[in-house]
Amino acid sequence: MSNTIIVADDDASVITALKMLLKSQGYDVVAVTTPQALIEQIELRDFCAALIDLNYQADTTSGQEGLTLIADIKRLNEFLPIIVMTGYSSVEVAVEAMKLGASDFVQKPWSNERLLHTLRTQISVHDMNVRGTRLAQENALLKTQIQEPAYSFVAHSDIMQSLLAQLEKLAQSDMSILLTGENGTGKSMFAEYIHQHSQRQKQAFIGVNMGAISESLFESEMFGHVKGAFTDAKESRIGRFELAESGTIFLDEIANITMSQQAKLLRVLEERKFEKVGSSKTQNVDVRLVSATNADIDAMLNENAFRQDLLYRLNTVTINIPALRERKPDILPLSNHFLNEFAQKYHVDVGTISEDAKAALEAYHWPGNIRELGHIIERALFLRSGNVIQAGDLGLPLTNSNDSDEEKGAWDSATLDDIEKDVIQKRQKAFDNNPLKTAESLGLSRSAYYRRLEKYQLLES
Repeated sequence: MSNTIIVADDDASVITALKMLLKSQGYDVVAVTTPQALIEQIELRDFCAALIDLNYQADTTSGQEGLTLIADIKRLNEFLPIIVMTGYSSVEVAVEAMKLGASDFVQKPWSNERLLHTLRTQISVHDMNVRGTRLAQENALLKTQIQEPAYSFVAHSDIMQSLLAQLEKLAQSDMSILLTGENGTGKSMFAEYIHQHSQRQKQAFIGVNMGAISESLFESEMFGHVKGAFTDAKESRIGRFELAESGTIFLDEIANITMSQQAKLLRVLEERKFEKVGSSKTQNVDVRLVSATNADIDAMLNENAFRQDLLYRLNTVTINIPALRERKPDILPLSNHFLNEFAQKYHVDVGTISEDAKAALEAYHWPGNIRELGHIIERALFLRSGNVIQAGDLGLPLTNSNDSDEEKGAWDSATLDDIEKDVIQKRQKAFDNNPLKTAESLGLSRSAYYRRLEKYQLLES
């Protein structure tokens, strides 16, 4: 929070006296002699309070200049405490000043003790209001970011052990990190992991899905806006960068933003400064930047779809998050983790995963990675008969040594219906079309098995 008070009075002796008093109490002071100069200063920087006279050279008795000034200040900064003072005030003028937004009123000649008490009280109230507004907006933002249950860092594989050790070292620095990897590998979780192991861990972690922000709202979402900046701006709003102050901002799907948005983002990353929409006041920002993408950035650079200078700001270091198929020792531990998590969520028995289901999980190619695994286990929890998840409950193909690489690769682009039909046909062949044995191997009841045969037109005529 700022510790600077702006003082406005056209009497040089008043300004001198106030400067001496306020500086002796540890405040910084900016002094101006006209309403116009005060407005110019408020447009340029932040203050913790404004101490203003109600009368200036154009009108030395009515207080109208000061009343107009209060309204102008509130349009620029609705939260700024305004303490007004005048030697010619009346009760009516004081009441009018309060109606227009003044926080308190001091009459000249003032009592130093009274003036300081008023300032401290209003600055304290201001700080609480700003923190409350910031917290409310941050909580609202965080609620929009709540998605699926996050998985714990199951890291039995060597590749994951090495990755986490590397991230813990990098987290100690403030360098920008670009996370790459396929969809569903958990890049947002690794961004949080970096934050939690950094020196900024006690500050905010703000995640932004860059692909979900429209062109027209980009600046308002990222940098905030002031009240009245555009038609629907009925109140001031704090942007994502300001919310992340002193913490970490995570820009997910960074490759999905337009060239225009890239240019706007580049400026704040280069200069660590921005302006809210509708304000000319420049604000400094101190954040740790982590970003992520599943796109081929090099290809986008060659196609002039992504700015090289922006990439330099994003990737002081680039970390590739391995696909689930590259960390097979983690598949079963993750499956058990999801099973426990969803059983607790839905208040059902955890049960177990059968050996044939485990084999299916380990054999599958996992194009959707960890996100897909979570969905598969959640679904299987309700499709199982009893407390044991069978291979058929997963809806995944069972591979064997006779399956060709071409067949395995085809599953990457297959729909769940295609996969289920393929599994049923292979089981029929394995059990010589015996419906009872085939259904049992799939973990299906006889009626459920025949419904699937009808669905996939596998019934014999």
